[in-house]
Amino acid sequence: MSIHDIIEGKKQWRAHMARVKSLPPDYQIVYKEMQRYLFKVGPTGLTDGPLLPGIVDFFEEGAAEGKGVLELIGEDVAAFCDDLIKDSRTYADVYQESLGGKPGTAEK
Repeated sequence: MSIHDIIEGKKQWRAHMARVKSLPPDYQIVYKEMQRYLFKVGPTGLTDGPLLPGIVDFFEEGAAEGKGVLELIGEDVAAFCDDLIKDSRTYADVYQESLGGKPGTAEK
């Protein structure tokens, strides 16, 4: 990764976060909780993939229609996030594979 790539990545991230800051306050709170959860769960392509910008697009549309954020995603933010990444490869999967097991299985 070159210095140019790092700088470009920071510019994109700042533009992304500016979009988040333009959302209504309740949307911002839920977005930050979703972001925290997703960074913790760890889909491997999270930072450079379409997931986070897609969430912001979804939230911008909902806010433009005058809907509350919980009307869009439901009461359980974690369940909504889990549904978004259910078919994604996570860091837990990578770790499990490095141990020689299949993803989603525990050694006994």
